Amino acid sequence: MDPKFVEVMKYEGPATIVTVNGHPASVVNTWMSYIKVNQAGNYLLIPAAGMRSIEHDFEKDNHVTLTMGTKEVEGTVGPGAGYHVHGTGEFFESGAEFDEMKETFPWIRKVLKVKIDDIEQKI
Repeated sequence: MDPKFVEVMKYEGPATIVTVNGHPASVVNTWMSYIKVNQAGNYLLIPAAGMRSIEHDFEKDNHVTLTMGTKEVEGTVGPGAGYHVHGTGEFFESGAEFDEMKETFPWIRKVLKVKIDDIEQKI
């Protein structure tokens, strides 16, 4: 996993999740600080209180694109690094990872797991 991406994820800022093949696409937001990065498994865990539109879109196609960034990390042309993360998502509501996320975020109903296909630095 790109070390600069991991560094960016240490900062606070909005993260946007888009079902790229939804008609129309569904778009939801969360905070980068809520996202757990699993480098060894190459996936992200995201607490979900709502996200029902994304979940509904997964019935037909579970491909997603996420965007995140911060001005606190040097980018390609100066201050600010931003990324697009492409992958596939699934929601789950039980198991050790769910329990861990639920302890941190008691308001969740499910966890969105995004298996990363690629991470693309945009700025």
